[in-house]
Amino acid sequence: MTNKICVAILDDHQGIIDGYLHRLTGEPDIDVVGTVLYGEALEPMLAHQRVDVLLLDVHAPTSLENPNPYPILFLIPKLLQIYPRLAILVISMHTQRTLIHAVMEAGASGYVLKDDHETIKELASVIRSVAGGGIHLSQQAYQQLRARQAGDLNQPLSVRQLEALSLCAAYPDASTADLAHKMSIESSTLRNLLSGAYLKLDVRTRAAAIAKARQIELLTPDVSNVDLRTYGNGKTG
Repeated sequence: MTNKICVAILDDHQGIIDGYLHRLTGEPDIDVVGTVLYGEALEPMLAHQRVDVLLLDVHAPTSLENPNPYPILFLIPKLLQIYPRLAILVISMHTQRTLIHAVMEAGASGYVLKDDHETIKELASVIRSVAGGGIHLSQQAYQQLRARQAGDLNQPLSVRQLEALSLCAAYPDASTADLAHKMSIESSTLRNLLSGAYLKLDVRTRAAAIAKARQIELLTPDVSNVDLRTYGNGKTG
């Protein structure tokens, strides 16, 4: 298979990296192209090879000499600006609501908890989903975000969220980078708009968000699934 999803991993525990490699080895459409233990080693690795999905630990040290955690909230937007087609999946043991919110606001495509064994078992499927523009959150992370944004969830989708979903519906095969270009925004901003829309619609994927938005009449119906006679004499408006 020529169009493999290229995956890179940053985690400071070799045993965890080995676990991910065990899960992903043998997947015909996924190729792990690099692993690093320190934050400062990440950017040189990304500069030398294509990476489609980055598995990112929150608490990896900056370098061998600098044990302080690397600046993830600075790094995510920076990487997405340099590599607009990159999807970043954060995998962490940390469950703080404010951290999860900040990571998703920065443009990550998901937040998975390391003790979410069911999701880790399905890691290959999650990688395929985020590589295709989806958002994935562990159930606990999802509930944390919903609790934080409880007031917002009772509000309708914003104009920009509807614009983003409308584009997704019109161009279902377009990449996140292509859709962001059409909206003249950064890929991280588009991911943030979509993740907020997903939370309000109580869905996890782009396709489900489009379907839900059509169901509640926020988006134009899919004419291929509509009986045109309901519009009178087979005409649509």
